[in-house]
Amino acid sequence: MDSASADDGASTTEWQDADYVADAKRGFFSRLYSGTGAFDVIGHRRRWYLVSGLILLICILSMVFRGFTFGIDFEGGTQLALPNKAPLTTSAVEQVVEGALGFAPDMVQTAGTGDASTIQVRLTHLDAAQTNTVSEALAAEFSPTITIADVSSSDVSSTWGAEITKKMLIALVVFLVVVFIYIMIRFDREMSIASMASLFFDLVVTAGVYSLVGFEVTPAMVIGLLTILGFSVYDTVVVFDKVEENTRGVLASRRRTYAEQTNLAVNQTFMRSINTTVISVLPIIALMVVAVWLLGVGTLKDLALVQLVGVIVGTFSSIFLASPLLVSMKERRADIAEHTKKVLARRAKIEVARG
Repeated sequence: MDSASADDGASTTEWQDADYVADAKRGFFSRLYSGTGAFDVIGHRRRWYLVSGLILLICILSMVFRGFTFGIDFEGGTQLALPNKAPLTTSAVEQVVEGALGFAPDMVQTAGTGDASTIQVRLTHLDAAQTNTVSEALAAEFSPTITIADVSSSDVSSTWGAEITKKMLIALVVFLVVVFIYIMIRFDREMSIASMASLFFDLVVTAGVYSLVGFEVTPAMVIGLLTILGFSVYDTVVVFDKVEENTRGVLASRRRTYAEQTNLAVNQTFMRSINTTVISVLPIIALMVVAVWLLGVGTLKDLALVQLVGVIVGTFSSIFLASPLLVSMKERRADIAEHTKKVLARRAKIEVARG
């Protein structure tokens, strides 16, 4: 008796397995931990396509119409810094600068904590005379707390930011090509395409979130954006590795379809993905707490924010986008489509026989 005939004589099918039926009746967390396939992610893939498409649309529209808030490293300009001592406040400093120059600064913010705290003022490029005028106005307004010597200034060229952007794009292209080739060799072409779609989703959504909430785009944010791609690839490879294991030899059996085996793999990796995400998010949150509330270091804040968004988005895409997309592409193959028809026909035959 061949394997297909043996399967035809089986008393149960995947969708009627005792473990699956029992698991479907349990609570949410029991089903999550058991990983027997009770969560039908693949079966509802059109829903996840719609959710992913809606998220992408919102992010793209935000980037097109709202744009980004670029830091001084990208736009260039003059930055002033003075000790944050009473009676200084950001609003008071902004008023003095606007009164001295006749236009408002681009940004006024505090950085650091305690005695090391400073107020930083970002403006368009100022010449030496304008810089002296602002310094004198600040010293006169907040004397004797602030003197001209306390006000420091620095000019930043936008050329450096453009160079960073160019190198980032080169690094991104090289990374995507290497990942595509690796996954195609390690798995197959469909998995490579699905992983690239997942990475594209992660990049657009992370950038879109920065556009939506107005986070400042800095070199640290660019570095963080490249960093999260590694996490996204890792999570996708973990899921695909389990998919490959479950679907190996699936065409030799009529017990389960390729989609059902993939859905089982997704369920079996749910807890691993969640645990990995939680373990990754906790130190990032700790970094944000240290950066914002304890040290006030803007660079650490920018790096932590992009990593936090990227890790969460990467986990979502590896489960709810990459895997469903893989199944959709696989089912376009003649052998997979034919196998699915045979499995469904066998089930219908069993149902009729059971009356």
